[in-house]
Amino acid sequence: MQIAKFTIAYWCVFFMAILPFVCAWIAKGPGFGKSRKVGGYDNDDPRAWLAKQSDWQRRANSAQANTFESLPFFIGAVIIAHQLGAPQATLDILALIFVTFRIIYVAMYVAGFSTIRSAIWAIALFVNIGILFIGYR
Repeated sequence: MQIAKFTIAYWCVFFMAILPFVCAWIAKGPGFGKSRKVGGYDNDDPRAWLAKQSDWQRRANSAQANTFESLPFFIGAVIIAHQLGAPQATLDILALIFVTFRIIYVAMYVAGFSTIRSAIWAIALFVNIGILFIGYR
């Protein structure tokens, strides 16, 4: 019986699946432990509460949504690259680069640097396209 190896690229998929929850914690964190009467987090209606937030909390929530949106393509690209027998070291490096750019993307989103954020988003997209086609022959 052969046991499948959990590659660095697969670990990157796992990390990317967790990243939206980190964004949510950033967005909601300041409201934890406060009464709803003074603007504290409302677990009964979290979406409405988040919609009322402004500045960096609103942007953190938007980063959460965008991070969820980027997941299917990244997961699919990594799986397809593995299926096509892509060079593992190259795939792992590209997956790490993608994760790094997505972390930078979240930081730029929360900080409000929209132009840099958009450039980082585009670079991460091209890296993801590279992952998809790395095993293409």
